[in-house]
Amino acid sequence: MNRKFVILLVWLLGTIGNYAQPISQNITKYTHQDSLRGSITPERSWWDLTFYDLEVTVDPTTKTIVGQNTIQYTVLNQHNRLQIDLQPPMRITNVTQNDKPLKLISDGNAHFIEFKTPQKLHSTQQITVQFEGQPKEAVNAPWDGGFSWKKDRNGTDFVATSCQGLGASVWWPNKDHMYDEVDSMQIKVTVPKHLMAVANGRLKKTTKSQNNTSYTWFVSNPINNYGVNVNIGDYVNFSEIYQGEKGALDMDYYVLKHHLEKAKKQFSDAPKMMKAFEHWFGPYPFYEDSFKLVEVPYLGMEHQSSVTYGNQFKKGYLGRDLSGTGWGLKFDFIIIHEAGHEWFANNITNIDIADMWIHEGFTAYAENLFLDYYYGKKASAEYVIGTRKRIQNDRPIIGDYNVNSEGSSDMYYKGANMIHMLRQLTNDDEKWRFILREMNEKFYHQTVTSQQIETYLSNAVGIELNSFFNQYLRDVRIPVFEYKIDQKELKFRWSNVTNGFNMPLEIKSNGESIRLYPTETWQTTTLNSSQISIDEDYYITAKNLNQ
Repeated sequence: MNRKFVILLVWLLGTIGNYAQPISQNITKYTHQDSLRGSITPERSWWDLTFYDLEVTVDPTTKTIVGQNTIQYTVLNQHNRLQIDLQPPMRITNVTQNDKPLKLISDGNAHFIEFKTPQKLHSTQQITVQFEGQPKEAVNAPWDGGFSWKKDRNGTDFVATSCQGLGASVWWPNKDHMYDEVDSMQIKVTVPKHLMAVANGRLKKTTKSQNNTSYTWFVSNPINNYGVNVNIGDYVNFSEIYQGEKGALDMDYYVLKHHLEKAKKQFSDAPKMMKAFEHWFGPYPFYEDSFKLVEVPYLGMEHQSSVTYGNQFKKGYLGRDLSGTGWGLKFDFIIIHEAGHEWFANNITNIDIADMWIHEGFTAYAENLFLDYYYGKKASAEYVIGTRKRIQNDRPIIGDYNVNSEGSSDMYYKGANMIHMLRQLTNDDEKWRFILREMNEKFYHQTVTSQQIETYLSNAVGIELNSFFNQYLRDVRIPVFEYKIDQKELKFRWSNVTNGFNMPLEIKSNGESIRLYPTETWQTTTLNSSQISIDEDYYITAKNLNQ
């Protein structure tokens, strides 16, 4: 990540609040700790992450970990105070630079390291942070994450991490903000010798001692902190080579020994996923680091190049179709959804989790594009429309900035339906495919704001979409298409909308498709019939004033 890009990101985040405050305000009260966690503090902004060398020893018997993280960075501006994050009950035991101890001042989850003199401008520096403790145990992983300390059916330890939202600092010390992804990292995990540890990237080295085995993994691409994971169990591995758009891709699968045969059958969805998503979104973004599915004792998570899986080897979501249409049982939800995040979350990453719809909206939408690829456009539309019953419209999709605040869970299926409408507005399936592929190329391995994505889509679709995004991302109201018909004269307008809302709409009259351009002002057009039907692909409400 170059210096100019980091500075630009800091500036962008500072301007977002003026541009995109939700129209329906969140009245949550935020704390000093929320600001330290969620903002680009002065103690974060002056240094650019380049490399993590993370070492951790895991003891499942005592549910404790001990380790160190050597953090390499480039100095963007001279400063003598640096913020590192680690959440209690984990604790930092020592911090050094060039083997000399540094002063540490803690403020809750944030820890400020003080240098005797400012770091040299443009230089590459590193510090080593040693840590230990009993990390938070996950209550309901992956939603309420931490360490999951479980046993498999044979009584063997089965351990995994998950920390989206909560933060990677729940178990290891790092710069815990989405805006600055480390360029590459090494992860060394030491476990009891009868267990195997799987992390991100490629296995570089295995070292055995009398009682333990150390597994060293290397990630050669930029990675966000919550995407870093450790999975420990009585694993076996099987693999295949996928001939993809960038050549041969290693696809590896790690599962518990007694699930091997089930996994060989169920994981056939993985190369099918890769084929469909490379078609729609472009090349898998992490060929250098391979692709892995790793069995874990919770449902699953989009850890980069190490997607975790716990869907019980069933189709759908634990055997259920979330859309209620039947199409959701045509694929393993966790394989398709979590792997879709490799493009949206791991390749294109939000700067602030207030904009997490970029991750979840596009990935929920990817579910129906998988169906589109194998079963056709009608199946995909039925699926995404079927998920509307899960939309709550409780609060805006975009959350509050600079305080580590997610928006509504509607970011999933309201987000997916919003994106589905963009396909209709584009009105050209090949153009839409080009837009999705170009988007992954344009923002390749970048952290972005909602504003950047909105601007890109407006320009690519060729329609001014400010009011469209304000309506669906920053408001909870569903647009109402009001109309009345007098013989063959149709009067129509939008109501229940944000100022300036002017989304085009498709209707049918006597079998003829007609594109209308409603606004908040009444308009009139002549039809060839006194009856109309409204395209179900649009997530709106229709109100016939004749009735």
